[in-house]
Amino acid sequence: MATCLNDADAEREETDPGAAPFGNFINYYTFNPPENRLGLIPASLLQELGFRSEEPTLILDVGCNSGELSVALYNHLVPGDQRRRIHLLGFDLDEVLIERAQQNNPLQSHITFIPLDITNNTEQLQDYLHLHGSSHFHLTLCLAVTMWVHLNHGDSGLLQLLTSLASISHFLLLEAQPWKCYRSAARRLRKLGRTDFDHFKTLEIKGDIAGHAKEHLEGHCGMELTHSFGNTTWDRKLLLFKKR
Repeated sequence: MATCLNDADAEREETDPGAAPFGNFINYYTFNPPENRLGLIPASLLQELGFRSEEPTLILDVGCNSGELSVALYNHLVPGDQRRRIHLLGFDLDEVLIERAQQNNPLQSHITFIPLDITNNTEQLQDYLHLHGSSHFHLTLCLAVTMWVHLNHGDSGLLQLLTSLASISHFLLLEAQPWKCYRSAARRLRKLGRTDFDHFKTLEIKGDIAGHAKEHLEGHCGMELTHSFGNTTWDRKLLLFKKR
C-alpha cells in the first residue's frame, strides 16, 4: 500500500487503472524509495530490541506493495552471517504487485511474499506463524497503510487493523498518514471523476491520526510507545510500539 502524493506524483499515477484507491500504486518506490525510511531506522534495531541471531525472528511487512522496501529493510537490519533464522513475510492485497515482488525477490530463502487482504482474512498469517513455531511476529511494519484501510473500511476498519496487528506482534513500527493525505486522496479520486471513498465523509477519527492510533494501541491493545524515530521526508512520524 502507499501514501500521500504531491501533485506531480499524483499526475503520474492518474494514468494508472483505478488511481490506486487502495494505495496499490504500481510505481510507488520510484517516488518514495526505501532509503526515505531506512535513513531513520538504525541497522542495529533488532539487536536493540533484544532479538538474537541464534533464535528464530519473524518480521511482517503489511501492505508491502512490490517488495522493494521489504528486501531493502531485511538487508538493512540483518547482516549476512545472521540470516539463517530471520525470516520476513510481506503481503499486499494487489496480486499483480505481489507477483512482481515474488519474481524480483533475491532472498527467497528468507523473504516470502503472499497476496492477502488483512481486512478479510488473517488465517494465512497464523499459518505462517505456526510454520515457524511462533505465536507472534517479533517486528511488524505498518508503513503508510492505515489511511487506505480507514478510507475503505471506516473508523471500525482502522481500529480493527490496529487491534489485529497488536494481537500478533511483539513490536509494531507504525507510520500513519496525516489527515491532509486523506483530503488529497479524496480530491484526486474526485478529479478523475470516480466515486468518492465510501467512508470519507462519515469518519469521526480525524485530525491527529497518529495520536488516535497511539491512544487505541495503548488504551485497548496492551501496547506502549517506546520510541519515535522522527519524521520521514514526507513529514510523517515513525513510531515504535511494544507489547506490554
